[in-house]
Amino acid sequence: MDLRSEPGRATAEERAAVDAVLGAPDGLWDGGARAPDDARLALGGHAARDRRQRLLPALHALQDGVGWLSPGGLAYVSARLTVPPAEAFGVASFYALFSTAPRPATVLHVCDDIVCRGQGAEAVCQALTERFGPALGEPRPGAPGADDPAWDRGRVPATGWVRSPCLGRCEQGSAALVQRTVGAGAQPRATSLAPAPLAALLEVLGGGAPPVPAGRPPAPQAARAPRDPGLRLLRRVGLVDPASLDSYRAHGGTKALRSALALGPSGVIRELEAARLLGRGGAAFPTAAKWQAVAANPARPHLVVCNADESEPGTFKDRVVMELDPFAVVEALTVMGFACGAGAGYLYVRGEYPEAEARLRAAIVDCRRRGLLGDRVLGTDFAFDIECRRGAGAYIAGEETALFRSIEGGRAEPRNKPPFPSDVGLFGRPTAVNNVETLLCVLEALTVGGPAFAAIGTEGSTGTRLFCVAGAVERPGLYEFAFGATLRQVLDAAGGVRGGRALRAALLGGVAGSFVGADALDVPLTFEGVRAIGASLGSGVVVAVDDTVDVMDQVLRIARFFRDESCGQCVPCRVGTVRQEEALARLAAARPLGSAAAEQGRLDDLAQAMRDASICGLGQTAAIAVQSAIRLGLIGPGREAAP
Repeated sequence: MDLRSEPGRATAEERAAVDAVLGAPDGLWDGGARAPDDARLALGGHAARDRRQRLLPALHALQDGVGWLSPGGLAYVSARLTVPPAEAFGVASFYALFSTAPRPATVLHVCDDIVCRGQGAEAVCQALTERFGPALGEPRPGAPGADDPAWDRGRVPATGWVRSPCLGRCEQGSAALVQRTVGAGAQPRATSLAPAPLAALLEVLGGGAPPVPAGRPPAPQAARAPRDPGLRLLRRVGLVDPASLDSYRAHGGTKALRSALALGPSGVIRELEAARLLGRGGAAFPTAAKWQAVAANPARPHLVVCNADESEPGTFKDRVVMELDPFAVVEALTVMGFACGAGAGYLYVRGEYPEAEARLRAAIVDCRRRGLLGDRVLGTDFAFDIECRRGAGAYIAGEETALFRSIEGGRAEPRNKPPFPSDVGLFGRPTAVNNVETLLCVLEALTVGGPAFAAIGTEGSTGTRLFCVAGAVERPGLYEFAFGATLRQVLDAAGGVRGGRALRAALLGGVAGSFVGADALDVPLTFEGVRAIGASLGSGVVVAVDDTVDVMDQVLRIARFFRDESCGQCVPCRVGTVRQEEALARLAAARPLGSAAAEQGRLDDLAQAMRDASICGLGQTAAIAVQSAIRLGLIGPGREAAP
């Protein structure tokens, strides 16, 4: 942390940025004359607990306003919220989008994850290195690094860049997030970039308009004329005006909420039982059972949460829905609150999704104004409201208990279960949490009826599923199919493998999923179908791999992803992910310890230890893709990199 500023002294600009979110300081701070410790004592334990949950919004406001989290600014936030400075710094340093060191006014987060690597991301990174120097935080020959406290603020360059994990724009080619500080209240904005020419990127960095994406619609089925009649979750995408509640209503919006209010909470849960709806977040837990457990809990109050922290590399389905059909997300979370007996809901949106966050916030405001949220929803006695929270760059925050910790103002670290969220969830209250796609399925089940929903798909996998198809295909994008479609059908809908090449493998479920070979092309993409071949659907990722892809490079990136994203709380994950990457790097360099067979034995041992002893799903799944690549012979002794 940079300590050049006098501790406890925030600038007027820093105070204004924080006060814009927290409100007037109520006399607890008078421009720095009163010490932070005195300010904290003026409150007390209960007030401290109540205010702690505002920590992430305050940190976002500070960084958006001045570009980084200075010691003085952090001290001011700590005093305003009665959070010990050491804890505030611990939270600030946990999230990738926050910086506790001076940063350039413009920072470009360049995705170099598995999909973008195949679209020329490394060439873009090399060009940025030549133009602006090494990535922030990397060694800078002859000059101090960006994380060095001795780096004088006056020498901070105007523009810098960093490597980023997946930004959720896999269908648009090499992607980037431009984080620019232009006075107080500036917001990050996202754009997609082609890997070449570099001139388009330089135009953005110079203040020009973002380049238009490569012309690929986010949902190819929704862009066709006539539209695909099988669309259900995507039926409004491309038709509805995402900024207009009237447009949403004209295309069937609010029908499910009205049905829910007529059915009553128990009636809604009965419809979901009849629909046999399983969660779409990866665990495939019965939605009705989760909601019933919260609804029946005598402890009050109840809370509901929409997990929109979509961070699995290769996944972008929730972003598309939030950007193009935001009122559906608000309506679905309101239905969830009604069925679970909750009066408040939280919508936790990934920090790298600024457009989605802006549209959801606008939709919430519109719904309040028009009586769809508030004290009397649609004129009934049901009172419900939603608060939108922005994440700050942490894959682990997608784990439900880690997400709770983040909303509460802590580091996104998972906890052991039990107790389960239905008993002890957000703020220690009974809580139901589902992702965006699951909530869209709830709307569909209430619109057509539970039995009709169950008639779609298969006996064990009902309804439709969204697939994020990317990699070596002709038409990357978001596709919707009834459960039972095969991998071949999904890839064919995306135009097949690019250039007419043969499919070498496909990564199902994201980096926490498995590589499968071409012999799996006719496997039905259902929960039970992929389970039979030892794979999982995960978050609906389908990344095609052809013979031009260096699979070892992809697997090394997956290993580095898990190493970087481990919260470090438990030893099996914290140490295991590092050792896994090291072993893979030795195999890739043909310099194993002992022999290649011995190295693979170590990888097997690490996989078992992480799977059996890690606290949460990150460590438990960190070796699955690696192990599947070894089983398929995609990596290992004798395998050479693709040309």
